Amino acid sequence: MIIRFFIGIALVAMGLLKLGDMCNIVNADWLWQQPWTDYVAPAAMILFGFDLLFRRREHRHENFLQRPVPSSEEGKRIVCKTRFGGDEYVYHGETFHGASLEVFCGGIRLDLRDAVISEDEEIDIHNSCGGIEIFVPRTVNVVVQSRSFLGGVENSTNGTTTPSAPTIHIIASNFCSGVEIRN
Repeated sequence: MIIRFFIGIALVAMGLLKLGDMCNIVNADWLWQQPWTDYVAPAAMILFGFDLLFRRREHRHENFLQRPVPSSEEGKRIVCKTRFGGDEYVYHGETFHGASLEVFCGGIRLDLRDAVISEDEEIDIHNSCGGIEIFVPRTVNVVVQSRSFLGGVENSTNGTTTPSAPTIHIIASNFCSGVEIRN
């Protein structure tokens, strides 16, 4: 992913250099000797560069590394961190005691549908240039507090209407990223 980022920056810079040469802002005749490069090459380089930089990466199941749920001391929340990749954590009957999710240029999928949630819990999210998917059981309520810049949180859950049901409090800080919560 980081190689794709630098290739994208180089292609955008080359395209802008060619446009600057065409507008007599920069003299770069030594770079462009073929006549077909006058209009086709800069447009192609800029489009291809922006496509590499800003293409939405497909979040298919096989793109995520399936990791065991991090163990924690009784009553302590788990901590899940990912940088430039994707991780998936699935609860299979374990008790959920809250989580701290930190993402930078990657993604986390947290599946709590089979987790044991008997009291109110909190998920603290710090997300920068990434994405997080959280699956919750239908037997809990979800309350979201979000501070987002160029991103957001989508709560698509159908929670229970029972007032005594446990609540998952999600506190998200997003920068150029998003969080999706669903059942």
